[in-house]
Amino acid sequence: MDLKDKTVVITGGSKGVGAACARAFARAGANLVLAARNKKDLEAIAGELRAVTKVAILAMDVADEESCRNLLKKAQFEFGAVHVIVNNAGYHARGLFESVAAVDMAMMVDVNLKAPIVMTRLALPYLREAGEGAIINVGSLAGMMGVPNSAVYSATKSGLRALTFALHEELRDSGIKVAVVSPGPIDTGFIMSDIDAVSNLTFSQPISTQDEVAAQVLALCAGSKREKAMPVLSGILVTISSLFPSLARAMRPLLENKGKRVKRALKAKARAANRE
Repeated sequence: MDLKDKTVVITGGSKGVGAACARAFARAGANLVLAARNKKDLEAIAGELRAVTKVAILAMDVADEESCRNLLKKAQFEFGAVHVIVNNAGYHARGLFESVAAVDMAMMVDVNLKAPIVMTRLALPYLREAGEGAIINVGSLAGMMGVPNSAVYSATKSGLRALTFALHEELRDSGIKVAVVSPGPIDTGFIMSDIDAVSNLTFSQPISTQDEVAAQVLALCAGSKREKAMPVLSGILVTISSLFPSLARAMRPLLENKGKRVKRALKAKARAANRE
C-alpha cells in the first residue's frame, strides 16, 4: 500500500511504539489521527509532526466503545477516509497471578484485547468504503507462549494474535490486510520504568528499539505476512519452546540467569545516566 495521503489511526499514539509509528507514517506521507489518554502528550507529538504532515488528535479511553466510534468519525471528518488502523494501546500489570488485583486483570483484558476487537469491528466499514486498508495489531512474544508473572497479559496478547490470524483469512480477498507484530522487550517506558517488576526471562531476549518495531508495522502494511515476530531468533526460540514445554522448562534457569545479568547492567546504566 502506498501510504502517501492515506489516513492512519494509531491508538496509544502519544509515546513509545505509538509515537514511533506516528513518526514513521508521517515520513511516508500519511495523515495521522492519534489517540491516547493524555491530551498534553498528544499535543506534544502532534506539534512535532505537523511540520511534516497533517495530524488530528483525540484524548480518549480505548476501552470505551463510544470513544472508538468518535475517533473513527473524527478521522473521516478530518481527512475523508480511513485506511490504516494500528491497535497499539496496551496495559500491563505484572506479578504472580494471585498477586495481581482483579481490577488490573480486567483492565488488561479491556485495553489489550476488547479494545482492538471493538476498534477493528467499527473500523471495517470505513476501510471497505476506502477500497483498501490495513489493520496492524501490536502484539508480543508473550502472546506466542505464556510468560510466568504475566499470565493475563500473555492471555490477552495470545487472543489478539488469534483474532489477527482469523481475520487475516476472513478478509484475504477484501483488499484489507490484517497482521500482527510480535516483539520481545522494547526499549520504552512500558518496561524500563517498571524494570524491577519485569521478569528476568523477558530480559534474556535482545531488546528492540521502538523505531525497529515501527518499521515492521509499516512493512506489514505493504507485505503479505500475517505476523512478524522480532527479533527473529527470539521468535524461533519462543516457537520451539511452545512446541516443547519440557525443553522450555529445562532452559528457563539459564535464560533467567542471563536476564538477571542484563537487568543488572541496565539498572547500572540508568543510575550512571542519572548522575550525569
